[in-house]
Amino acid sequence: MDSRITQQQLESYLWGAATLLRGTIDAGDYKQFVFPLLFYKRLCDVHDEETATAVAEAGGQLEFALFPESHRFQIPPEAHWRGVRRVAVNVGQAIQSAMRVIETANPDKLYGIFGDAQWTNKDRLSDAMLRDLVEHFSTLDLTLANLPEDELGQGYEYLIKKFADDSGHTAAEFYTNRTVVHLMTEMLEPQPGESIYDPTCGSGGMLLSCIAHLRRQGLEWRNVRLYGQERNLMTSSIARMNCFLHGIEDFRIERGDTLADPKFVEHDRLRRFDVVLANPPYSIKQWDRDAFASDPWGRNLYGTPPQGRADYAFWQHILCSLAAQIGRCAILFPHGVLFRQEEAEMRRKLIEADLIECVLGLGPNLFYNSPMEACVAICRTAKPKERRGRVLLINAVNEVTRERAQSFLTDEHIGRIVKAYRAFQDEAGFCRAVPLAEIRAHDGNLSIPLYISPATATATTAGDASRPDLAEALAAWLESSRQVRESLGSILSAGAGRRDSDEESA
Repeated sequence: MDSRITQQQLESYLWGAATLLRGTIDAGDYKQFVFPLLFYKRLCDVHDEETATAVAEAGGQLEFALFPESHRFQIPPEAHWRGVRRVAVNVGQAIQSAMRVIETANPDKLYGIFGDAQWTNKDRLSDAMLRDLVEHFSTLDLTLANLPEDELGQGYEYLIKKFADDSGHTAAEFYTNRTVVHLMTEMLEPQPGESIYDPTCGSGGMLLSCIAHLRRQGLEWRNVRLYGQERNLMTSSIARMNCFLHGIEDFRIERGDTLADPKFVEHDRLRRFDVVLANPPYSIKQWDRDAFASDPWGRNLYGTPPQGRADYAFWQHILCSLAAQIGRCAILFPHGVLFRQEEAEMRRKLIEADLIECVLGLGPNLFYNSPMEACVAICRTAKPKERRGRVLLINAVNEVTRERAQSFLTDEHIGRIVKAYRAFQDEAGFCRAVPLAEIRAHDGNLSIPLYISPATATATTAGDASRPDLAEALAAWLESSRQVRESLGSILSAGAGRRDSDEESA
């Protein structure tokens, strides 16, 4: 009898677990409970599978199967899934205790991996609900024979996306549109043996996309080293589980704030990586600008960003994390980094350093609950000789498809963009390799419509610096109106403060 689990079965099984939590747990919190239980069940089922294999190889001698060498992870008997399944009361306490025992038994790999979910809070998770959840997960055997690592990994990615769809505004914390990630990976072309880093790694999707790229190419992927840092504890745990469930061993995911406390350092400097992919949090305001102004790691080499926008802090951190010769990065940013006046001086220095190889403008609605258009900045520490002194700008705003309220890039969209990037040549209305001199003439403004006119337009030629076109005027108007809003806000806040002090004096 074939016990292989189909992808459809797996997806139904995984989402079925989440639906048991509906009505009691907020959609944004599903991941705290479903992911750890899935990982726990997988560990125990594979441990049993390894035990059966070891006993068979030893001619029925159970003692051989008990050797630690027979197992990838150690599962003490008192922490096995079947023990939790027998518990009728205080189920949350039993689950939490079992998870901690497993973490302690595997300190080098699994310590802290199950996160900090409140399993013992009976107001949220009753014994009856947890028993139902345990029984639901018990309906399938998640062995390697039934469910190989790559297939379980796909199911895990499915669940991450479903949680993003279901949780709305919380989605950006741990999910980036996978078609955009695929595009970024294709443009960077990770190679066997390279080190790959994501300073704001979320659930690890960008790192795993590089592994998937190598697998599709039929190239060696097991010798690739993955590194990531994530501020949120549960999300960093999800990233670690994600790597293990994809069959990846050589990775290191650290928890912490990348700007305040970068974890990857060696020899009193930031560690350098061959490839960096990132989707930093957009324009965050709550960060320690004063500390960055005197950064001990030298990440403020082009300047200190304004308090209200940390985008260039992440950008400079990433540039300082690139390997000397082959280092390359792809960063997903809001379009404002290309033209905002408050970052103009840093942008001019970055352009003069000739590190920016390509700026790609993406279409709208590729991000959850936001019509925002984003851009991808690709940088290299050593650009090929024929590309030096130029920046390739690609206007891919129309390269997007929308179905069932979801926007995404098709294979055709990705293929066209990647082809243009590799060719590094002009294509009317779509892309231009713009000389630095022309960018200087626009005072370092990288707004793509300044340099690429729509294919149907004939009145203004692309890159005509002598007369502003509609796009330039619009960009300037948007920037000036933003500054007016901020100034008005400051004036009104100051006025309110004066009124309060007057009332207090009275």
